[in-house]
Amino acid sequence: MEVINTKIQDLYVLKPKVFDDERGYFFESYNEKVLDELVGEKYNFVQDNESKSSYGVVRGLHYQLKPYSQAKLVRVIEGRVFDVAVDLRKNSPTFGEWVGVELSSENKKQFLIPKGFAHGFSVLSESATFAYKCDEYYHPEAERGIIYNDTTLNIDWKVKNEDITVSNKDRNHPNLKNAEMNF
Repeated sequence: MEVINTKIQDLYVLKPKVFDDERGYFFESYNEKVLDELVGEKYNFVQDNESKSSYGVVRGLHYQLKPYSQAKLVRVIEGRVFDVAVDLRKNSPTFGEWVGVELSSENKKQFLIPKGFAHGFSVLSESATFAYKCDEYYHPEAERGIIYNDTTLNIDWKVKNEDITVSNKDRNHPNLKNAEMNF
């Protein structure tokens, strides 16, 4: 597996080694020991989640407050998404900055998002099946979010505004300036 650094410390794109032949392909999507050695951090993933969405859906930007904050390892099983992580660590030199990466069933890349980040994605294909590992269980009382179209973040979701579909819950999140966070 190859680790690709991003402009934000501790935020990585992972590119697995894929073995293709006439039968199809094989790759190791997760190996605790390899991941820990590559990024120098120990993750203890305890929950796997999966979602399926249609073109133009934007999910996010989501996070959980301490002590229930989550690191996530995300990937796409079917389709193509633009995946975004926003640095919410107040003492970070990149606080409020974001990184976006295209994840697809073709490129098989994964995005490793540590605690202290908001996360979201937009669906670029007709549909997409999205899978992610979390190192903390879901705690609804700790769940928070930032509005997907916050003008200070200015995220280009790679989907025309008129084609974006967002849940009522995500549409009502505050902007970054007014969001509750404790990282």
